[in-house]
Amino acid sequence: MLRSKNVTRADNQQERLVKIGWVVGFVDGEGCFTIHFVKQPDRKELTRIRRGYKTGYQIAHNFTVVQGAKSLNSLQKLKDFFQVGNIHINRRHDNHKEDLFCYVVTKRKDLLDVIIPFFQRYELQTSKKKDFKLFAECLDLMKDEKHLTHTGAIQIALLCEKMNHQKPRTELIRILRDQMSDSKELE
Repeated sequence: MLRSKNVTRADNQQERLVKIGWVVGFVDGEGCFTIHFVKQPDRKELTRIRRGYKTGYQIAHNFTVVQGAKSLNSLQKLKDFFQVGNIHINRRHDNHKEDLFCYVVTKRKDLLDVIIPFFQRYELQTSKKKDFKLFAECLDLMKDEKHLTHTGAIQIALLCEKMNHQKPRTELIRILRDQMSDSKELE
């Protein structure tokens, strides 16, 4: 019996939809979208070289999925699916009896061009959906280089307060506002 090309295409499309559903469900349960502020050393020479150091903080971002060593193949499937990011070992066991592995995407271009468009098209179903939207909003600000200004950094910090564990950024925001009042930045 001969199969038409249309049936083959339908099978491939069905297989892709199953993969997409698995990715969305897996990330809904195990994924994390984070933005974090890293205090930079107060070195004048770096400020001249790297514009981001003018606020005193580097604003970093990542999409991460963590699994134990027994489930490493699921992280490899994610990496193969997205075609971006890396898998790293995390030797911190906490309450686990095995090594933990992380699938991590940190490159802004990969986040903006691959990860964010995927989850905008195929929406997460849990409370992680809200975290993702805030994450995407932060990266959109960063794409426009707003994170290089005190005002933009404060805006990102305020968004971060609503993400994940809703950690207050009160002290960070106070420091950035104090620096802004001392600087010539007017926005």
